[in-house]
Amino acid sequence: MIKVFGHKAPDTDSTGSPIIWAWYLTHVKGTPAEAVLLGTPNTEAAFVLKRWDLAMPPVIDAVAAGEPVVIVDTNNPSELPAGINDADIIQIIDHHKLVGGLETKAPIDITIRPLACTATILHDLMGDAAEDMPDAIRAAMLSCILSDTLEFRSPTTTPHDRAVAERLAQELGISIPDYAAEMFAAKSDVSAFSDAELLRMDSKTFEVGGKTLRVSVLETTAPGVVLDRKASLMETMPKVATEDGADQVLLFVVDILREEATLLVPNDLVRTLAEKSFGARAEGDTLVLPGVMSRKKQIIPVLAL
Repeated sequence: MIKVFGHKAPDTDSTGSPIIWAWYLTHVKGTPAEAVLLGTPNTEAAFVLKRWDLAMPPVIDAVAAGEPVVIVDTNNPSELPAGINDADIIQIIDHHKLVGGLETKAPIDITIRPLACTATILHDLMGDAAEDMPDAIRAAMLSCILSDTLEFRSPTTTPHDRAVAERLAQELGISIPDYAAEMFAAKSDVSAFSDAELLRMDSKTFEVGGKTLRVSVLETTAPGVVLDRKASLMETMPKVATEDGADQVLLFVVDILREEATLLVPNDLVRTLAEKSFGARAEGDTLVLPGVMSRKKQIIPVLAL
């Protein structure tokens, strides 16, 4: 049985895409496959599973040596189980930059395309078989695209992502604005999470200027709910950084509706990073960055120390 999974701290794309591709491998290609997760899905992904009556995939923290796996929505070893290079990686499908560090047992099928969402790539790879998707799988695909594009607001959005999403919505007979509003409301409900959980919810690690940075992004239609907790969030950052082997946690609170990000500025290191990266001086403990919506396209490429 092939295990299909995305990155740790699974968002909607890293929850939905394994489900989609496991369905395709099993029911179209005749190759038994199982979707699994590398952590508990975020509130938006959990909403999508419940909304479309999709079973939550099992959560795993390791893969066995020689176990056949397909990796979707990442190619970064730091976002995968520690023993990933001992597994039998047979396919990678992704839309992020090539990081390097993965090793395979033999030549494999790799697809990395400059699109906003892995699920868009899955749709293309399916070809005519996409017509046979059950509604729940079709809805998972639409959900992934709307999440990763922030309902087409993100600068990562391509015309193709939008066209696929609109076609899926038409096939399902649902309104994109109405459904996206439901998704974003679920994403914005973070009241049950601790500060440490919020800082880790959508977080990836990068090396910048000799420092290990844990770059966290919270996308929300209610940024005030998060920013009201800024003092305790900044107080928790050093502990999370130490526990996760990072020098600093960065938190960007993305306001989906206003299309801007607010960076929390707890110390001089982040103040310096903000100035060198975004050309803006933070006078207080926050810095508003108009138009910044995408970690992949607008944050990570410019980070500097």
